[in-house]
Amino acid sequence: MRQLKLIWDFRGPAAAQTAVHHEKHLKEYAFAKALSSQITGNEVLSELHSIAYLIVNEDEMPPVRDALKPHRGQLYSEN
Repeated sequence: MRQLKLIWDFRGPAAAQTAVHHEKHLKEYAFAKALSSQITGNEVLSELHSIAYLIVNEDEMPPVRDALKPHRGQLYSEN
């Protein structure tokens, strides 16, 4: 089963803190909806750009996308 990384971008001086906070909500959502994957995370890409992400199985993506409206997505690889 292919997995997808749904990504939310945050920009500005508070981007890192916002991404950390958003990840908490993503964890809550994954648990509440009993998603197959419970993988979430956040990354600082630069001083003014951070992301939060949620990994979902491809078949679970449409309802998650429609409910949470990520900014973008990509194929996920554990490597």
